Amino acid sequence: MSPLAPEGGSSLTDSPSNVGEFTVSQISFAVKRTVEDAFGYVRVRGEISGFRGRHSSGHAYFALKDEKARIEAVIWRGAFSKLGFMPEEGLEVIASGKLTTYPGSSKYQIVIDRLEPAGVGALMALLEERRKKLAAEGLFDAERKKRLPYLPKVIGVVTSPTGAVIRDILHRLDDRFPVRVVVWPVRVQGETSAAEVAAAIRGFNALTPGGKVPRPDILIVARGGGSLEDLWGFNEEVVVRAASESQIPLISAVGHETDTTLIDHVADLRAPTPTGAAEMAVPVRSELIAAIDDLARRHFAGLLRYLDGRRRELRALARVLPKPEDLVAVPRQRFDVAAGRLGRALGANTHAHATRYARVSSRVSFGLVQRALETRRRDLDRAGERRRHALTLALNRHRARFDARAGRLRPGLVAARAADARKALNSAERQFGAALLLRLERGRARFAATAKLMESLSYKRVLARGFAVLRDADNVPVSSAAAISGGDVLDIELADGHVAAIAGEAKTTTPKKKPAKAKPEKTKKPDQGQLF
Repeated sequence: MSPLAPEGGSSLTDSPSNVGEFTVSQISFAVKRTVEDAFGYVRVRGEISGFRGRHSSGHAYFALKDEKARIEAVIWRGAFSKLGFMPEEGLEVIASGKLTTYPGSSKYQIVIDRLEPAGVGALMALLEERRKKLAAEGLFDAERKKRLPYLPKVIGVVTSPTGAVIRDILHRLDDRFPVRVVVWPVRVQGETSAAEVAAAIRGFNALTPGGKVPRPDILIVARGGGSLEDLWGFNEEVVVRAASESQIPLISAVGHETDTTLIDHVADLRAPTPTGAAEMAVPVRSELIAAIDDLARRHFAGLLRYLDGRRRELRALARVLPKPEDLVAVPRQRFDVAAGRLGRALGANTHAHATRYARVSSRVSFGLVQRALETRRRDLDRAGERRRHALTLALNRHRARFDARAGRLRPGLVAARAADARKALNSAERQFGAALLLRLERGRARFAATAKLMESLSYKRVLARGFAVLRDADNVPVSSAAAISGGDVLDIELADGHVAAIAGEAKTTTPKKKPAKAKPEKTKKPDQGQLF
């Protein structure tokens, strides 16, 4: 019985008049069963067309074509994660799976379980095309490559945590120069390998220096040897771009020395093997210690030679220097001469100042000081009157100017500004008055000080100690007995008043000369001695 036989028993081979009715679903599912039974498992060779990456559901939809035909293809999410490489547009592949149909669009398709390149030549062509594209962007330029630090403190390794690669790296680092190693575990083969390696490189670069997880000074991306398909994850564009963006110097150690991947071109340094990457990352500690010890010995020997040379030069220079006594001989003699002149110079200076003082004091008299004080007092009073008069004139002039302007302004604005102007004018008047009073007070204080000075110099202070001033009838002071004649009317001024008197006959007596006192012998000034 045919798969499309109706319930009445007729089939498609029956006469047209006896053909039964079928639904679209019946025909579609019948074709689906027929195709699946006839083509249970097939291998199809073709070129990938219409591949736009994985769908949001995780499945991938595209087509396989050759020069004459085209077949739709689908890879379910579970099978896609097991692929050895990422499908790409235009890549010739061999797809293994089963044929089926999709009743929703009446199309037949192949459900792919396994996908492999159609020979190594196809992968090599794809690899060369990708290499040229990335090189054109400048990702492989030598100017972009960074220098490795000489003594890294932390090394980051991106590799599988279970393979022999990480053990070889750790063993070689421990032999040469033990440092801290941080491992970022990734898959180094399979469909998710490229994404994990790129995420590890970017993750190491995102670490903060001094954080809980230290930021590496060098990155090593390592994997053991394998076929081109096994190493294909390191040819993916996402890995190459992540390596080019790395701010940490990166060493590529993928495969054996003959294996070449795109990450080797973009890395800052390529190692032939993972062990070679460890040797490039750190120096040999024992050799470094020996080199430092040798440099220390050479430095110490050079320092001794330098000090010895400077010591010889110092001794040679010291021999041509003069003696300390010769250096200070002339200053010492000059000091002795100056010290000998100092006593005479001090005496002459004192005598000159005493003579000047006597000459100035003889010209100072009470009448001269009194006349000067009277003149200053009159000048001060006149200046005060002039300043008061000038202040009155200035205030009147400002008031007149203010009143003239006030008449030309609006009443409200004039009132406000007039009030402010009056306040400013009154404030200025008060300040000027205060300044004038302060000036007058200072003048009075200076006058009082001068009066006190005059009083201290007045002869009345001498009268208070019992002396008297004798004047003749013309009120002229008498300073000698020869100027008085008998019967002259005299005025005697004492401390508490005046007394009138008549002079008798004058008697002049020559005072006896007192015997001259013996002059004391001049004592010789003590010698000051020598400073040196």
